[in-house]
Amino acid sequence: MTARIRSVNVGGPRAGVGSRGRASAIDKRPVAAVEVRDPGPKRGGLGSGVVGDDVVSRKHHGGSSQAVYAVAREELDHWGAELGRELRDGLFGENLTTADLDVDGALVGERWRVGTALLEVTGPRIPCATFGAWMGERGWVQRFTERGRTGAYLAVLEPGTVSVGDVVEVVERPEHGIVVPRVFRALCGDLEAAHQVLGARVLDPQHHAELERSVARRTP
Repeated sequence: MTARIRSVNVGGPRAGVGSRGRASAIDKRPVAAVEVRDPGPKRGGLGSGVVGDDVVSRKHHGGSSQAVYAVAREELDHWGAELGRELRDGLFGENLTTADLDVDGALVGERWRVGTALLEVTGPRIPCATFGAWMGERGWVQRFTERGRTGAYLAVLEPGTVSVGDVVEVVERPEHGIVVPRVFRALCGDLEAAHQVLGARVLDPQHHAELERSVARRTP
């Protein structure tokens, strides 16, 4: 099977979607195609790397290392079966819903040619209270965390157009062997995983420094 883009999704701010009724742009809806570009820094940049998409909470979302968010359709199907309801493309707030691609098996630093754009896998999505409120499932954040297959954030190395049906070609894979779920475990407090991730230096400088500080606080 050929890995491809099943759905391209964008969203604008909606009031009452997030926790405590806050506004959020997590409600992504399908479009035929999008332009992607490097949005710049988390603070003071463009927010999303997808033109026409929005990021409301820029303290925790958006910026160059979180420019685009991808989730495998197969993961949505897994959760649909678990929850007993159909989960549409874009429901997790993803910009790209893929088919026949193991997004969570991707290595950090792996590069994908998608349409005319070049994207690089940068790390996992961290589930937040807004995600929990949006899903409306008891214990959702904990359940999602325990499974540990979060989808992947992507940086935009070369801007371009991504369309429904585009093939996802993996054009480069680093040799360190650190997949997205391993980084997620490190960020969730697994010290062994954290030391491995820090040693491989697979994160951008800001997130590397944050993980270093977290490890230092928890190391006698």
